[in-house]
Amino acid sequence: MAQARKTTRSRRSGVHKSARRKTTGTARRSTARKTAKRTTSGRATSKRWSQRVTRESDALDLKRGVFTLTSPKKIAASLKRSAEHSTRRKTGAYRSALSMLTFYINRAGKTLPKTQRTRLERAKVELKRAFGRE
Repeated sequence: MAQARKTTRSRRSGVHKSARRKTTGTARRSTARKTAKRTTSGRATSKRWSQRVTRESDALDLKRGVFTLTSPKKIAASLKRSAEHSTRRKTGAYRSALSMLTFYINRAGKTLPKTQRTRLERAKVELKRAFGRE
């Protein structure tokens, strides 16, 4: 009988220890993950990577607030100007401008209001016209 109790206790303690280890490891990992993502301002950098791409792109130096302009023609003209003046882009000006516009639309996702989405979709058409690709 003493033998049976001993094995039961060892099983229980073994389960308990592994469960405790798992919890401790998870807590430790998540804390390390949180501190690794923090910047000096306290915001997590992973949430804002797409904003950083549109702001500091290697392909284009965009005018501030270009995607919030009210006219699709103005948006297209600004993207065209940025793409043509950029010396760091790897492809043609049209492709760089269109890819940046598409990137912004895709990354905004469901949070982009319908009015702004339609304005940006019209800006794609205007961009094609501006580059003579229609």
